Amino acid sequence: MATSPPIRTNFHPSKKHGDVERLVLFLNAANCLVLILSFRLRWICIYPAYINSKKSRQEGRRLAKEECVENPTCAEIRDVLSVTNLRVGVENKEYSRERSREPQYRGRIRVQMRNDDGSFCNPEFGSREAVLLYVSKKIPQLKSRQVKSGAECYQHSQQNHQSNPGGGGGKKGKGKRR
Repeated sequence: MATSPPIRTNFHPSKKHGDVERLVLFLNAANCLVLILSFRLRWICIYPAYINSKKSRQEGRRLAKEECVENPTCAEIRDVLSVTNLRVGVENKEYSRERSREPQYRGRIRVQMRNDDGSFCNPEFGSREAVLLYVSKKIPQLKSRQVKSGAECYQHSQQNHQSNPGGGGGKKGKGKRR
């Protein structure tokens, strides 16, 4: 669906954090078209490349490699931030430094950090870096990221084979054809 072009405005110090930047159309969980007026001019942007440990600083990483996550996605970032007291929006944008044009690397998260009066929505997050650090700590704790190690999978499969009642071996062959 085509949306109206964004309303371009210059910076003005009297502009509030809640001033509308653009109208956004998207499909909600029930596949109904919804019009949202909630994306704001002064929301911060987070691209997955900001916290990707496989990227270099030149490719857009913003944190130290030890604090980053391997190949985060927009959905994971959205899931982590949705439990905080921050308003979160997802846009289908592409990071300018991203070399790959595949859909898995697309997406931008917009986060409202301040209320209209200038106070923080969640005092725990006083800066962009605080939000990025929080996200990079919580993504490894997601259920989608926690998989069994190879040894556990091997032991589990061995238990299944040993607990097979019925005795005999495998399938019997037909024998040789004469």
